[in-house]
Amino acid sequence: MKNIIVAVILTFLSNDVDLNLEKRKSTGYHLSQAFPALRFEMPVELISSYDNSNRIFVVEQKGRIMSFQNQADITKAAVFLDIVKKVDSGGEKGLLGLAFHPDFENTGYFYVNYTRSNPLETVISRFKVDRPNAALANAATEEILLRFSQPFSNHNGGKIAFGKDGYLYISVGDGGSGGDPQNNGQDLKSLLGKILRIDVNTSSGKKKYIIPADNPFRGNDKGYREEIFAYGMRNAWRFNFDEETGWLWAGDVGQNAIEEIDIIEKGGNYGWRIMEGENCFKPRDCRRENLILPIWSYRQGGSTGRSVTGGFVCRDRDLADLYGKYIYGDFVSGNIWALTFSGKKAVKNELITNLSDGLSSFGEDAGKNLYVLGYSTGKVYKLTVGKN
Repeated sequence: MKNIIVAVILTFLSNDVDLNLEKRKSTGYHLSQAFPALRFEMPVELISSYDNSNRIFVVEQKGRIMSFQNQADITKAAVFLDIVKKVDSGGEKGLLGLAFHPDFENTGYFYVNYTRSNPLETVISRFKVDRPNAALANAATEEILLRFSQPFSNHNGGKIAFGKDGYLYISVGDGGSGGDPQNNGQDLKSLLGKILRIDVNTSSGKKKYIIPADNPFRGNDKGYREEIFAYGMRNAWRFNFDEETGWLWAGDVGQNAIEEIDIIEKGGNYGWRIMEGENCFKPRDCRRENLILPIWSYRQGGSTGRSVTGGFVCRDRDLADLYGKYIYGDFVSGNIWALTFSGKKAVKNELITNLSDGLSSFGEDAGKNLYVLGYSTGKVYKLTVGKN
């Protein structure tokens, strides 16, 4: 995600971005505050633990995870985990991702993705609660599974999630600066600019994870990182699995021209920094062979936006007309779209509503209801049918 502070300023100051909803054609969908009494500090993630506790968890960028009961009249959220002192936050750094173990009810394990300083690096850690419904997690239970250096402060990716295969997937940005100066996206000896996949249920030697047997570079003799599942990513800010199809959808933030939506395949090369979207980024070395182009993209500027926020395939039964469509948005413009994908190509992209609040992330609860996080005000919104 582009520099968050700058993006928020652009949202309100840019003459190119039209945020006046009255000028837009109504689609019958709107955003209402889901929990009117709650506010969070720079929220970047909302998920459920799927442990029958009816809880929602919100990740605050500075280093806290807040939890609360999923009821509209809730008046207070509790601190579930506080690692503020460990986290280097600001701009695109911070506590950026949270994932609960698929068997959280029995294991008590959950996982986080954060940045820390001295040296600047990304950390993937596991924590444990004494019992699944525990109100507070113990920060002292941290086990670091994976860490790697970040050459610059931006493009940290940050999303983590478990797939149906039980493996942990990790989004890693290209290392930052601009234009991927180290060509990390195409460097298979680097973890940067990749989607990683590891098996956290088993350890091997000093490693607290193993490489899945079918990872594309497992057992190679070229020094390629075996954790890599897919590569050629610039900064995939939010990915999510569609449980019905198993597809992994990602929103990859562009450089200066194009934002893109990808469906991630094992071993796939998504082009960065050779390509930005469908266009050559380095025309003198633009070999398109074996590159996977986005299923959808949009150009930056005008009323479209400047920084894509990946979302979810809608499986909310209360949003019948959106069911099966990919709901995503743009952090800067606040636009929220519904993308219809046939399985071979995108056939329709429709603007359904708008959030002028810094659209940092989408979320789902255990009932597959869709939520949207407002970064600047800290509000949680729910996508619903009807008029405001």
